[in-house]
Amino acid sequence: MLARALWGCQRVLVWGVTATLVAYIVGCMFGLVAGYLGGWWDQVISFLANVLLSFPVMVLFILIMNYLGASGFNIVIAVTFASAPAIMRIVRGLTFDTKNRDYIFAAQTRGEHPLRIMLYELLPNARGPIIVDACLRLGYTTVAITTLTFLGLGLQPPDPDWGLMIKEAANVAKSPQFAYMLLIPALAVSSLILGFNLIADGLREMSLRD
Repeated sequence: MLARALWGCQRVLVWGVTATLVAYIVGCMFGLVAGYLGGWWDQVISFLANVLLSFPVMVLFILIMNYLGASGFNIVIAVTFASAPAIMRIVRGLTFDTKNRDYIFAAQTRGEHPLRIMLYELLPNARGPIIVDACLRLGYTTVAITTLTFLGLGLQPPDPDWGLMIKEAANVAKSPQFAYMLLIPALAVSSLILGFNLIADGLREMSLRD
């Protein structure tokens, strides 16, 4: 049981980190474009983000996974669609705050390409809040992957996933002697989420001190 829980942690981390990373690449890209270029770019991107944000996150997960099918790759797609709009809004706001500073005007005066300014001037100065939010979002992604697997829409057997373990244990955990089968994966999920939250709190405190 413990071996399955540890192996399930590896699966959750691999797909969770991959999905969060892809979501941040997409969200940062659109957030930088919307915040720096403004105009109709900002209007179109913000409108699309608001449309996606109007759906409850779990409902959006279920709709995408039900349409695409249950697999790890499709989890990455679902997390990207569900998380990228919120990430875009964070990066867009940070870009609005920094794009009128002197070093941005200096880069524009030197004739640097807008893409270079976004990647080498704006993005590095927004990395603090982005890293903190990424740690928190890893916890959300862990819950999403576990929930989708529990519902039969995530990773499929024979992959040892925490959601599958909880689903299998739910049928027998009513007996006291089998309660540990439900307790072990549930504690594993809670511990991982708590760890991500503690890392995010530590990074936030470090950024405030700096």
